[in-house]
Amino acid sequence: MKRRTWLPAMAAAVMLSGCAGSGQTPPLYQWTGYQPQVYEYFKGTRSSQEQVDALEKALQEIQAKGDTPPPGFHAHLGMLYAGIGKGDQAQQEFQTEKQLFPESSTYMDFLTKKSTQR
Repeated sequence: MKRRTWLPAMAAAVMLSGCAGSGQTPPLYQWTGYQPQVYEYFKGTRSSQEQVDALEKALQEIQAKGDTPPPGFHAHLGMLYAGIGKGDQAQQEFQTEKQLFPESSTYMDFLTKKSTQR
């Protein structure tokens, strides 16, 4: 009789340990360099060009790993491009953000319109 109560408990323990041993799920997005640049943007201690350079480098690293940049990455880069007078590159970044994250379409359309009015 003791054996009957032990067997289901052991089976449950084995099943649960099998799930735990499979490792962690990799992150959905790669945040390399993005958060510090947003912080720098709001602090205003680095030039827009320095921030663009840092984000371009971070994007190259993210893409080299086959990862995806986080939501807002391309939008932020586009706003920086617009701020330094690179409207075509800004438009490209806004379109990339819109393609990767369709839920941002309304905001990207707004930024696109705003940057072409300058």
